[in-house]
Amino acid sequence: MTSDAQASTRQLIDPFGRRIDYLRVSVTDRCNYRCFYCMPPEGLEWRQQRDILSHEEMARLIRIFVEMGVKNVRLTGGEPLVRRNLMALVRMIGEIPEVCDLSMSTNAHLLGRFAAEMKEAGVSRVNISLDSLDPKVFSEITRGGDLAAVIRGIDTALAVGLTPVKLNMVVMKGLNDGEIEAMVEFAVARGADLRFIETMPVGAAGGEGVDYYYPADQILERVRARFGGDLVPVGTTRGAGPARYYQVGNGSVRIGAITAMSRHFCETCNRVRLTARGDLVFCLGKDDFVPLRDELRGGLSDEALKEVLIGAIARKPMKHDFLEAGQAPLHDMTSLGG
Repeated sequence: MTSDAQASTRQLIDPFGRRIDYLRVSVTDRCNYRCFYCMPPEGLEWRQQRDILSHEEMARLIRIFVEMGVKNVRLTGGEPLVRRNLMALVRMIGEIPEVCDLSMSTNAHLLGRFAAEMKEAGVSRVNISLDSLDPKVFSEITRGGDLAAVIRGIDTALAVGLTPVKLNMVVMKGLNDGEIEAMVEFAVARGADLRFIETMPVGAAGGEGVDYYYPADQILERVRARFGGDLVPVGTTRGAGPARYYQVGNGSVRIGAITAMSRHFCETCNRVRLTARGDLVFCLGKDDFVPLRDELRGGLSDEALKEVLIGAIARKPMKHDFLEAGQAPLHDMTSLGG
């Protein structure tokens, strides 16, 4: 068997036959915001630089994943744009020809500064967290975030052609659920897609977030009422993620719902997560992970690392445990990027 043919047989397929073609890479667990459902108020334990994967280490792992069938790479955090010299890493990834889609999740606070450079370096689109259009509520949720800076970031991303821009709103009962209709109008006015996300019990901060749970079915009913029932299901297109999308009227804007709690999408899960310190996490709803940093730094060849990844993917679970009492995972959302 030739080396090319041998490589083609080394695909990442989990024990349930799901092909892994989507890698989410948390380039940092640091963030310039402190969203209460994502990060403890005191922040996270400070990590030494040596504990975090270098640009070169991340790029090497991503390339190996791509050689094993990954086509979609998303850069997350924490807040990815706070990582020093991030664009150097983006360019390294952008030079991997088999990467079909390189995207980024961001809170957009710094996006106005970096959007044009991101586009030039190879990022094709962005997902932006936007939980409120009310400056006071936004500041409460983010513990001091600047809504005006975020909106400038959104508008700059649209202006430079990072499309589609997807806005992510975590809907929280009694806190921002009164803004569902306003958020739809904001998205439609700008030509951005909008995804409503149910709160999830992830990490030390996740328990508080679940107290605000608001089901996606109720959200979509309100959107239908606002648009006279004119929501057309369009499946799960526009990316490799789990959102179910609906087209608003005859326009190009799509409304999505991510229903991790009310209607899980585990049977089609195609993703794994790599943390900044090199841990491969299989599921937001499980604590299990495989540390890769020491393997990466131990002198293993690419082929040996591929064998490690094949063994790791064999541990990917069938589904999360969000709905089981006492089973909230301990991973902090800020170290996983959602």
